[in-house]
Amino acid sequence: MSQKGILKNKLFLYLTEFFAGMSVMAVELGASRLLAPYFSSSQIVWTIIIGTIMIAMALGNIYGGKSADKSPNPDKLYGRILIAAVWIALIPVVGKYIVLGISALLIFTVSNNFLIIAAFAACMIIFVFPLFLLGTVTPSLVKYSVDSLDDSGKTVGTLGAFNTVGSIIGTFIPTFVTIPAVGTSITFLIFAGILIMLSVVYFTRSHTGKKKMTIASIIFVICCFLGNSDSFAFWENDLAYEGESVYNYLQVSETDDRVNLSTNVLFGVQSVYMKEGGLTGMYYDYAMAAPLMVRDKKTKDMDVLILGMGTGTYATQCKKYFGNMSIEGVEIDEKITALSKKYFSLPDDVKTTTYDGRAYLQATDKKYDVIMVDAYQDITIPFQMSSVEFFTMVKEHLTDNGVMVVNMNMRGSGDGNINEYLSDTIASVFKNVYTADVDGSTNRELFASNDENMTETLKANIEKLENIDLKNMMGIVSDSSIKYKAGNYIMTDDKAPVELLGMKVIDKIIKEEVAYYKKIYKEQGLDGLLKNL
Repeated sequence: MSQKGILKNKLFLYLTEFFAGMSVMAVELGASRLLAPYFSSSQIVWTIIIGTIMIAMALGNIYGGKSADKSPNPDKLYGRILIAAVWIALIPVVGKYIVLGISALLIFTVSNNFLIIAAFAACMIIFVFPLFLLGTVTPSLVKYSVDSLDDSGKTVGTLGAFNTVGSIIGTFIPTFVTIPAVGTSITFLIFAGILIMLSVVYFTRSHTGKKKMTIASIIFVICCFLGNSDSFAFWENDLAYEGESVYNYLQVSETDDRVNLSTNVLFGVQSVYMKEGGLTGMYYDYAMAAPLMVRDKKTKDMDVLILGMGTGTYATQCKKYFGNMSIEGVEIDEKITALSKKYFSLPDDVKTTTYDGRAYLQATDKKYDVIMVDAYQDITIPFQMSSVEFFTMVKEHLTDNGVMVVNMNMRGSGDGNINEYLSDTIASVFKNVYTADVDGSTNRELFASNDENMTETLKANIEKLENIDLKNMMGIVSDSSIKYKAGNYIMTDDKAPVELLGMKVIDKIIKEEVAYYKKIYKEQGLDGLLKNL
C-alpha cells in the first residue's frame, strides 16, 4: 500500500492520535516517578513537570503545523514519532545519570532554589525534546485527515476525542498498572515500544524507512537489556529491597544493627528497626515522651493512633518500652505496610489501615490518649494535614488529657520557616505546645495538649521508669523541651504554602551540607574534591 493509501484509512490516523496522546501522559507520569526519589514528589516538582511539558507541546504544535503546510510528507511525521520513541526508550538507560549529573553540577554552583532549578534543568534535558516531537502529531494529522471544509469540524473533533481518550488511558495505566507492577523504567520502555510499533506499521505499509526502522529497533532492544532495572540508587549494591508503589519509591537497607526504610535516594530515613532492641537514636525516641505526658493513666492502658505509620518504628518502640498498649496506625501506602511485616518485625497486634490520615479521622469517632502525626517526608508535606482544620480534628479525637506529637523533619530558623508555620497553626488550636530539637538531626518534635500539666506529668513519670536507657533519654527530652511562643503564621485548608516553605529549609540544609565540599573545591580543585568524597 502506498503512503497515500494508508493515509486514506482514517482509523490509522485516529490511532496515531490515540497512541500519541497516551504516550504523552505516560511520559509525564513517568517523569514524576523518575524525579521523585531525587527531588521529592511535591507540588513544586509537579508544577515544573507540567510546565515544561506544556512548553514542549506548544512548541511542537507550532512546528508541526508549519512543517505539515510546508512539506506534507507523512514520512517526516512518523520519522519524528520514531525518534521520540527511541528517546523515551533511552530515558531508563541514562535518565537517572543525567539527574544526578545535573544535581552534582548545580549543588556547587546554585545557592538558592536548588530543587526548582535542578528539577527544571532535568526536565528540560530529558523530557522536552521527545514531547516536542509528539506535539507535532496533532497539527500534522489534521493536515492529512481533513479532506474538505465540509467535514473539517467533524474530523478535527474526532482526532481530539481520540487524543483525549488516549490521554485518559495513558494517565491510569502507568499509575495503577505498570509502575506498581513492573516499575518506572519498564513503563517508559512499554510506551516507547508502542510508538515504535506504530511507526513500523506505517513504514512497512508505505514501503519506506527500512533503515530508520532497523536502527530504531536495534536501539530499542539494547535499551530493553540495559534499561530494565528499577534501581534508582544504582551505586548501592547491597540493598535488601528496592521498588516502587503507587505513592513512593521504596528502599530498604540493612546494617549489622538496624534496618532502614527510605523513600528518597539522596536524603532521609523514614523508618528504623533495631535488630538487638534498644533505642533508635532518632526522633522516635523523643516522640516516646508523649505517652508519659498523659496524666492519670498508665501507659499500658493507653490507646495510641499513628498517622503516617510507615513500617511501624514508633509502634514497635512503644510496645517494647511501655507494655501492651493498644496501638493502631494509618498508612496510605500498602506496600510500606507489607514491608513492615517482612523486614521491620511490626507486632501482629498492631492494626494498620490503608487510608489517608485525615480521611481516617473523619471516618472514626474513637478518642485516643496519644496521636502521633508522622506524615511529612522531606518537602512533601500534605497540606491537608498541616492546617487549622486538621489539627482541630486531631484535638477532637484526643481524650481530655490526651497529647498530640508531631514529627517535623526540617528544623528551620528565621521568621516564616515551615516549622514556625506548623507550630503557630498548632498553637492556635492547642493551649499548650512544647518543642524539642532532636540531637544530631534536622528533626524537631512538637508536643501539644490542652492539659497545662503535661510537662510536670512527664517529669513525674520519668522518675517511675525502670529502664535506665529510656529514663536517660526521656530526661533529655524533658530538659530540651521549650514552651512554644506562638506567632501569627497560620495555615488553613484554603492557604497552606507548605511546598514553598519546605523548599526554603531544604535549600538551607543543602547549603550547610555542601559548604565543606565547596571550600575544598575552591582551595584544591576537582582533584582535591574527589579525594575527599
